[in-house]
Amino acid sequence: MSFTDFPGKSKAARRICESRARQENLSRPPIDLGVRIGHVHLKVADLERTLAFYRDVLGFEVTQRMGRQAAFLSAGGYHHHIGLNTWESAGGPPPPPGTTGLYHVAILYPSRALLADALRRVLAAGIKLEGAADHGVSEAIYLRDPDDNGVELYWDRPREQWPRASDGGIAMFTHPLDLKALLREAPPN
Repeated sequence: MSFTDFPGKSKAARRICESRARQENLSRPPIDLGVRIGHVHLKVADLERTLAFYRDVLGFEVTQRMGRQAAFLSAGGYHHHIGLNTWESAGGPPPPPGTTGLYHVAILYPSRALLADALRRVLAAGIKLEGAADHGVSEAIYLRDPDDNGVELYWDRPREQWPRASDGGIAMFTHPLDLKALLREAPPN
């Protein structure tokens, strides 16, 4: 069963197809716990401008450059967490609102103090925040990169602190994040 079976079908037929797809999914084993999302590769309009954000503001290291067309960035010496290229996008505008594409890139920090340091760097660079939230399982700040891609900077609370519903499932929420309290946890410059 695939989603290509849905076009042109009535609502009732689509519901039956969706129900069968859910049942098939329940009978399949879940993805291996070791699977991770390894990197994101972004099409950008201006490589130097975007490097100034990811390298100079957020602090990623350049691991490789391909002239003025591409760069690969890392945290901690990995081959790359972020790829940037202008192969199809040099000088191009960001996609217009209301279209499909990347919602945001989420960058996970290992501690609240390091997220606070990232917030301090972003504010010092004069970058406007789009939001900040406590989700129960994590705390996050939201902003845009120079190509208007959404960027989430966050840290996860330890799993034993995650909010749970009465059935044991995760009970995430969205509450305002106290940025002043977060900044007080930043390590000294």
